[in-house]
Amino acid sequence: MTETRDLTVDVSSERDITMVRSFDAPRDLVFAAHTQAEHLKQWWCRGNPADVEIDFREGGRYRIVEHAPDGNDYAFRGEFRQIAAPERIVQTFEFEGMPGQVAVETLVFTEQDGGTLLTSTTRFDTAAERDGMIETGMAQGAAESYAALDRHLSTLH
Repeated sequence: MTETRDLTVDVSSERDITMVRSFDAPRDLVFAAHTQAEHLKQWWCRGNPADVEIDFREGGRYRIVEHAPDGNDYAFRGEFRQIAAPERIVQTFEFEGMPGQVAVETLVFTEQDGGTLLTSTTRFDTAAERDGMIETGMAQGAAESYAALDRHLSTLH
């Protein structure tokens, strides 16, 4: 288990990565920030400019393209498998730079002391795929994105 600022990352399972982060904002707002394009554009790509397409319904799809400062574009996509608003989302996740490696993410939003505890568990097909994702700097990127989410949430409530 490692911690990156306010983010706890647990890789004790062979095929899973679990990240836990708390936010000082109501659960409904944190959930909306994960499900609406106008919010995702503000934080998901660490605050970098992004194009977001989202059809938030079971069976719906999303695609997010980050326009990074290095001049490259990084695209991510997936499909929503289960939605229990505002408590839980199960979706697939694929980094288009690693095609064919589709993980399943479960996001759980828990009310906690007036804020929200977000637990994200990502399951990979193999330990090698999980390790490959870790090696991309995923934990640091998630920490930066969640810091951008904190900044965005502070403007909304």
